[in-house]
Amino acid sequence: MNRWIKELYKNDELLIIDKEIDTYLEIAHASYLEMKKENPKALLFTNVVNAQNGIKYTTPVLTNVFGSYKKCKIVFGGEFEGVAAKIDGFLKLKKPKTLKEKIAKLKDILSLRFVLPKSVAHGECQEVIYDKDKRLDEIMPILTTWKDDGGPFITMGQVYTKSLDGGMRNVGMYRLQLFADNTLGLHWQIHKDSNHFFHEYKKAGQKMPVAIAIGGDPLYTWCATAPMPKGFFELMLYGLIRKKRASLVKCKSVDLEVPSDVDFVIEGYVDPTKLKDEGPFGDHTGYYTPIEPYPFLEISTITSKKNPIFYATVVGKPPIEDKYMGYATERIFLPLIKTTAPDIVDYAMPENGVFHNLILAKIETLYPGHAKQVMHAFWGVGQMSFVKHAIFVPKDAPNLRDYGGIVQYIAQRFDFENMLITEGILDALDHSSDKFAFGGKLGIDLTEASPKHRSFNDISNDELKSILSSKIEGIKELCCYLENTPNKTVCLKLQKKERASEIFERIKELGDYFKIIVLFDEKNNDLSNPYMLFWRVLNNIDAKRDLFLDKNIMMVDATKKTEIDGYDRWWPNDTVCEREVLENLKKKGIVEYDEEFLKKWQIVDF
Repeated sequence: MNRWIKELYKNDELLIIDKEIDTYLEIAHASYLEMKKENPKALLFTNVVNAQNGIKYTTPVLTNVFGSYKKCKIVFGGEFEGVAAKIDGFLKLKKPKTLKEKIAKLKDILSLRFVLPKSVAHGECQEVIYDKDKRLDEIMPILTTWKDDGGPFITMGQVYTKSLDGGMRNVGMYRLQLFADNTLGLHWQIHKDSNHFFHEYKKAGQKMPVAIAIGGDPLYTWCATAPMPKGFFELMLYGLIRKKRASLVKCKSVDLEVPSDVDFVIEGYVDPTKLKDEGPFGDHTGYYTPIEPYPFLEISTITSKKNPIFYATVVGKPPIEDKYMGYATERIFLPLIKTTAPDIVDYAMPENGVFHNLILAKIETLYPGHAKQVMHAFWGVGQMSFVKHAIFVPKDAPNLRDYGGIVQYIAQRFDFENMLITEGILDALDHSSDKFAFGGKLGIDLTEASPKHRSFNDISNDELKSILSSKIEGIKELCCYLENTPNKTVCLKLQKKERASEIFERIKELGDYFKIIVLFDEKNNDLSNPYMLFWRVLNNIDAKRDLFLDKNIMMVDATKKTEIDGYDRWWPNDTVCEREVLENLKKKGIVEYDEEFLKKWQIVDF
């Protein structure tokens, strides 16, 4: 980690903050604001305290390591496309025919020698061994990110597990809540490999060994997030990228191995007969996730380097660090996606769709219904199965990262006949659907769509607001988008006092004025900010419940759902910073901001 800190500093990608700062909210808020800047830096906090417990740490805290394209390229050692090309080459290995081809293939085959990790006898990560009963937050500066979090959480932990028979190894990245009794909650979502292993141990009636590593080469942490096929150990990808084998050392008290150069290791066992209530936690969706029962780790050993660094990430509303981590994943895994859908030309997962909420894809269509076939393939395979909304365009569409261009392209071609509404599994963090981890999905196939033509009555926004106010109670504000397209869209901010279906019945004859109308709550929504409106819509709708269609008009209900809507789950608040904390950080000279900046990124309540 020290090597990477020096590399970031040399490239002007690191700020060192030596003013005293607290693990409770302050480090997280400072890191969160930094990520909203145009050129965010990694932050190294060298004067860290836990004021509530009277602890002053000698261990620094490092955040935002992946927090820009430039920093990601530093970590990966170059362009992501180069890694993707390596993967693509291995997937397409064929028997060489000429001497020149044999020499070229030999280089590829020789690079495979780096894929399998190697075992070493000693590791820097075991230079210091702590009393297992010593509280984790006395040893390491674990952050509390949001006021309503259930407590401090380790957010960049590499969680190492293996199958009951030892045949498969896995490393994943899951949030880890520190409980009052010094155990760690393991947020193993139902679709993850570690959770599958957990049920093997549960069925066998055996405790499950777990090791949590923090720090070391940042690439370890990215590998822990990589959507590798089941049965592939993620650190094989590390060897492929680094061109050197990962060096693993055996843990002191559990039969697992971790990278020898990580900064901290927490070892222990999970009793599969016991669960604890975990959460709430303000997650990368920008919303809190609820309190739910999860497994927890009983600690057997804690080790570290002599001079460790504590590595953390801060999540919340976009843009955050996972914007860049997700982009790297997106680019690197395009060849693997093409094995399932070979006619995919490109794809993008915009960060304000928080990745699993939206995928944009270009496809070379070969027959009618081809795009819908690929949509179903996506929804049935690996982590792509969590995607809620998919929009497919032909290969001659604008660049998928040209969001202004692609939005206009879609708006000129979209019609209700292009839509596919279905249902399937969802990410466990999704709050919009009536059932946990299962709900509506929307696909839009524009691969064969032509530009549409439709005009609307030319009236002012004030006149339109007056017409709508005669139909809908509680309208506070109105804004129009895509006015020069066949899909003129009206955004309404209101206090919703009745079911959306009842509202729709009264407005569905207003198709002469607009084609799409979107309902938003009054709180924390700025109708002039399409980036955050888009984030809100994709988080808050279930396609089977919240889209209302008539022949000329569609309504989208992006409001909070309550018992009025027949919704009986817990609807979370979105994550916001505490003004008092921000003001204190500003007085210390650690952060700078103005009200426009806070409102633009919805950093505080408004």
